[in-house]
Amino acid sequence: MPEIRLQQLRKDYGAVNVIENLNLEMADGEFTVLVGPSGCGKSTTLRMIAGLESVTGGQIMIGDRDVSLLEPKERDLAMVFQDYALYPHMNVAKNMSFALRLARMNKSDIEARVKDVAATLDLTAYLDRKPAELSGGQRQRVAMGRALVRDAGTFLFDEPLSNLDAKLRGQMRAELALMSQRIKKNMIYVTHDQVEAMTLGDKIVVMKFGEIMQAGTPEELYRSPANKFVAGFIGSPTMNFLNAELVDDAGTLFAKGDGFSIPLPDARKGALQAHRDRNIHIGIRPSSFAEGPGGLKMPVILSEYIGAQSVLISELGGQRVSIEINTVAPIRAGEEREFTVQGDEVHLFDPKTEAAL
Repeated sequence: MPEIRLQQLRKDYGAVNVIENLNLEMADGEFTVLVGPSGCGKSTTLRMIAGLESVTGGQIMIGDRDVSLLEPKERDLAMVFQDYALYPHMNVAKNMSFALRLARMNKSDIEARVKDVAATLDLTAYLDRKPAELSGGQRQRVAMGRALVRDAGTFLFDEPLSNLDAKLRGQMRAELALMSQRIKKNMIYVTHDQVEAMTLGDKIVVMKFGEIMQAGTPEELYRSPANKFVAGFIGSPTMNFLNAELVDDAGTLFAKGDGFSIPLPDARKGALQAHRDRNIHIGIRPSSFAEGPGGLKMPVILSEYIGAQSVLISELGGQRVSIEINTVAPIRAGEEREFTVQGDEVHLFDPKTEAAL
């Protein structure tokens, strides 16, 4: 399986620049997820890799080949689209084998490959059915099967689960993860759903306005976001951001704001000394709050009880915050609770550049 490298990749539509000098490396057998809000350039990047969009500048390298100007069929790629794109008059077996029949592959080899992929995707019982007789999840599995039978070096997915309901999306995420483990091929997956990105990706690439904000493992992006945008995009519920000031009080650094004062670990003092007595933005994940005495007294404005956990909407220093805690019983709105936050769970950002401090 070849390594894939995007080097100084650029895409313009007339005078409008969509992708600007994008550089990215994807290792052999890696599941890479391009994630970001609508219009960030992730689907355009995927389509350039596939050869469905022309490249304005830069290179797309697959192994030692520059494929930037090659036709899609010459790139050894297979793509799964958002809308399934199945032929309604063909049954599942014929939909899956269509590209192989066009390539005039031996009939017995086609049948063997379709049966093998159908077993992998749990589609064996549906090979004689037409798309109209299948559920949304089954149709999406057929679309994936059609790509897998080609035995390409790299598989591309353009928001394949966006048309499914929440339950089916969860099931299909699990199926995709298992499939990735079994076939061990290069996979590049585009989504706007950060839950999909976190659960599927070996590497997550967060994009904004055609630029890469950060690329790394799910844990790296969650625990060490490079900037405020990544911090707010990765994680559900989203991170809380509060205005604060970095204050040195008797040798201890505090993030102080209206109604709160959070001591920061000594290990961070050296890196933060240059920002002392400055305004900063702090980020606190909802799961970083812990209920306990001696903490910040905060009112419960809204409580969403989801069984073993509750998501609370509260207020701290005049700013709304989300809090996620383990619960046995529902918490009523209107109550006042005390919550602590550990200093090593607090993220700090420069208010001008939004870079992590």
